[in-house]
Amino acid sequence: MVHVVYCADKEKVLEKIFDGSKTMIIRGAAGRKIPHSRVFEGETLYFMKKGTGLISAKASIISVQNHTKLSPEESLQTIQDNQDKLNLSEKQIARWNKKCLCLVEFDNVEVISPLEFDHQSNMDDWLIIEKIEDVVVGTSIPYNYNNIKLK
Repeated sequence: MVHVVYCADKEKVLEKIFDGSKTMIIRGAAGRKIPHSRVFEGETLYFMKKGTGLISAKASIISVQNHTKLSPEESLQTIQDNQDKLNLSEKQIARWNKKCLCLVEFDNVEVISPLEFDHQSNMDDWLIIEKIEDVVVGTSIPYNYNNIKLK
């Protein structure tokens, strides 16, 4: 599988990825929300700056941490333990202090020729697809949630 990840513009997430100061992405929620337990070592991440409509980089996943039933203290500790890779602002730390966390570490970041993203109304900020062409203008297919079901 490949993953399309929206990167927050205000927090300069993509810029941090490009300069190497961010080597891990975090997602969190009260329950096991995408991508928790659905992203694996060896898969590919594609990054898109939110609001641009362009997929502009890719990377290889080297490790994944899935956490559930965390207390607020345990969640904060998990974030702090990985802060050197996450490079989160205080606002982001507060946002991601959740019961369920998924931390995805990556390397081999590569800037790619921008791919025009074919946004559909039913898409989240993290997409799990078979191949990147499935969400690129001209080759996209209707998005469904088959790939996000827990195995």
